[in-house]
Amino acid sequence: MAKTIMLQGTSSHVGKSIITTALCRIFLQDGQKVVPFKAQNMALNSYVTKTGGEMGRAQVAQAEAAGLEPVVEMNPVLLKPTGNSCSQVVLMGKAIGNMTAKEYHTGYSLKALGVIKECLDYLGTEFDVIVIEGAGSPAEVNLKANDIVNMRIAKMLTAPVLLIADIDRGGALASVVGTLELLDPDERDLVKGIIINKFRGDIDLLKPALEFLEEKTGKPVVGVVPHLDQLGIDDEDSVSLDDKQIMSTRELEIVVIRTPKISNFTDFAAFTSEIDVNVRYIKQGESIGKPDLILLPGSKNTIEDLLYIRQQGYEEQILELVKSGTPLIGICGGYQMLGKKIADPEHTESNLDSIAGIGLLDIATTFTPSKVTHQVTASCNNNGFLGVKFSCEHLTGYEIHMGRTEFLDNLQNAFTITSRSDQPLISVDGVVRSDGLVMGTYIHGIFDNDEYRRNLLNALRIRKGLAPIESVNDTHTRKENSYNRLADTVRNSLNMELIYTLLGSK
Repeated sequence: MAKTIMLQGTSSHVGKSIITTALCRIFLQDGQKVVPFKAQNMALNSYVTKTGGEMGRAQVAQAEAAGLEPVVEMNPVLLKPTGNSCSQVVLMGKAIGNMTAKEYHTGYSLKALGVIKECLDYLGTEFDVIVIEGAGSPAEVNLKANDIVNMRIAKMLTAPVLLIADIDRGGALASVVGTLELLDPDERDLVKGIIINKFRGDIDLLKPALEFLEEKTGKPVVGVVPHLDQLGIDDEDSVSLDDKQIMSTRELEIVVIRTPKISNFTDFAAFTSEIDVNVRYIKQGESIGKPDLILLPGSKNTIEDLLYIRQQGYEEQILELVKSGTPLIGICGGYQMLGKKIADPEHTESNLDSIAGIGLLDIATTFTPSKVTHQVTASCNNNGFLGVKFSCEHLTGYEIHMGRTEFLDNLQNAFTITSRSDQPLISVDGVVRSDGLVMGTYIHGIFDNDEYRRNLLNALRIRKGLAPIESVNDTHTRKENSYNRLADTVRNSLNMELIYTLLGSK
């Protein structure tokens, strides 16, 4: 059976996901057959596997770092918040319905434990090491009875636990001591070390605090990881957008409307690696300004996010900007918003039967309870967006939506889908308006295609009177370099000899 190690945190957003990612790459570099695992994840930023299953984006990054194709066994339970205290529950990659927090925690979570154990048993026979990520804090006493992601998993596997604290937010020492005090004795015994994350400054000034922490808790400090900026690794939670830096000197500005239920914002991450692009996320109260391109992202609740755009005055700004010649692209939920109407007769997403769309595309969308989840390949053949004719073959991406969109007129389609879930077919996707200014598509990840992205950016450059850039960024190589850079930093920051000892490898 595989050896296991678990990363838990004193709270959410302390860096569990990124340290797990780093350890996956470190173990891979050291010749181990390693796999990531998170029993239950809560995120709107999800991914579709080759078999059409849906899973959390963080485990996808961890799988990439481990040199693996993502599979749902790495994240058997995914919760996608749909509203206040309510989430869509995804089990083994398939949506099984919406539940309130009370319904889930008191009536369902423990039922999923058998599936979680089956996944761990499977991974345990296939791999040398399982790097397990917890969620939130193990000291949430109100959730402990129905916990399926923190100490219950650690105890099930007798997995050594490393407790991570974020020193950048303050109170790290108190959070470590408090967390350990709230754990039961057998749980506390499983905590074998402490990691201080996101440190800035002189490590010598921190040493007295580390010595105090070890004396107070009886647990060794396994390492201090520096604050890492601009990692180039996909983020999972939209809270990370607060830290995005604006490169105001770059020649092109792309804005993304940051809606309350924004999902799959990683669709736009590849733009940030381009030397000529600044990506700006528009938060509540901020003006869209005069960008070179507007992006409407995907949404877990399209109707709610459309109402937000309308109520905040962004719909009016968008209409005026498009009228004056600013191009606009909608992805998935953003694509649906651009149509004439969105209907929800079965109240799949909201209490409204229907709502008028922004009206920039001649389409109408109807929500149904069944969800479309596929990896796709596609081609783009002179679709006319921005009035520039270019063709791209062998594009890859994925679909993940609940709406079915009807074309209300003879329209120019954005892409031709050539396969879904490895099954060959020919199917049209998306719409490009006749003037070339507005485009919508269901294909997530379309901008991760390097040649297509550069062609699009060059079309924007030509509109501004700028010369095209011939060189094309290699997204795969950039990601690999990022994983290696992360692993090098974390390896040099942690006592890896101790970690291997905990694994029983030395």
